[in-house]
Amino acid sequence: MEHLEGRVAFITGGASGIGLGMAKAFLAEGMKVSLADWSDAHIAKAKVELAGNNAAFFVKANVADRANLKAAVEETLAHFGKIHVLCNNAGVNGGGTAASPDFDDWDKAIAVNLGGVVNGTKIVAPIIRAQGEGGHIVNTSSMAGIVPLPGLAAYSTAKYAVRGFSESLRMQLAPKGIGVSCLFPGATRTALVPLPEDDPSIDAENAPQFLKDLWDAMRGAIDPLDTGRAVVEAIKANRFYIFTNREFLDEVKQRHREIEEAFPLDEPTPGRVKFETMRAEQVRNLMAPGNRPVPQEDPGDMALDLGSRSPAGGQ
Repeated sequence: MEHLEGRVAFITGGASGIGLGMAKAFLAEGMKVSLADWSDAHIAKAKVELAGNNAAFFVKANVADRANLKAAVEETLAHFGKIHVLCNNAGVNGGGTAASPDFDDWDKAIAVNLGGVVNGTKIVAPIIRAQGEGGHIVNTSSMAGIVPLPGLAAYSTAKYAVRGFSESLRMQLAPKGIGVSCLFPGATRTALVPLPEDDPSIDAENAPQFLKDLWDAMRGAIDPLDTGRAVVEAIKANRFYIFTNREFLDEVKQRHREIEEAFPLDEPTPGRVKFETMRAEQVRNLMAPGNRPVPQEDPGDMALDLGSRSPAGGQ
């Protein structure tokens, strides 16, 4: 989507933080924007910031509730007529550790951070396809979907899953003329990580050192509007990966080296090489920036389901 003027965006978690940053960047491009958010306080504050802008529309939505989210989408369609860009951005912190006995907080975190992305996509993607005018979907993952964060297992699990979901979605929608990007923000000034100076209820003195270091990082965090501008550029270029924080680069390189070094030395059979070469070429074509290939088969609609045919003990 090289030209955004006049197009309509639907942004979940749109009334604060990264969502609001994307909304402002889209509005600057001449787009119409529906800001969907569950927080009345965030909506009220965003309305003040965007007062007088008739291209901004506000709707309350719970991304974990499919019926509620669908109603918000329908309300947006009734107001603007169409949706061209979907930003699955709503998220919550917490959720607990990997081995803790609690399920409630875990389920809530997964329902919002992963379920919200799935729900938004399955509700809005068919609408974008039916319009036949192209479009783009941006799913907000996190650097926690690239590198692990101590003590944030539920959050990291969801964000890693958003990355995989987004890759599959891009391959499915590329032949339909719809782009997909995945956003991996690091430290960004959002409501997910309040600072002690902004929230008197925080016991800063007795906080763990990890949290204190996180607060220091947040004090020099990325402006959400800059993140929104990066999203605009990625949509225009049809680029999948959107990174905003360079401080993670060395760690990512090291992790990739460790992955490469863990592969066995045994040479694969010719049949395996032939199949993987074919698969990898198809993936490269579908994931390529700026490229909207039309292969003979749409991977999203292929009848072959390798997972359902795997023997016991397989993948």
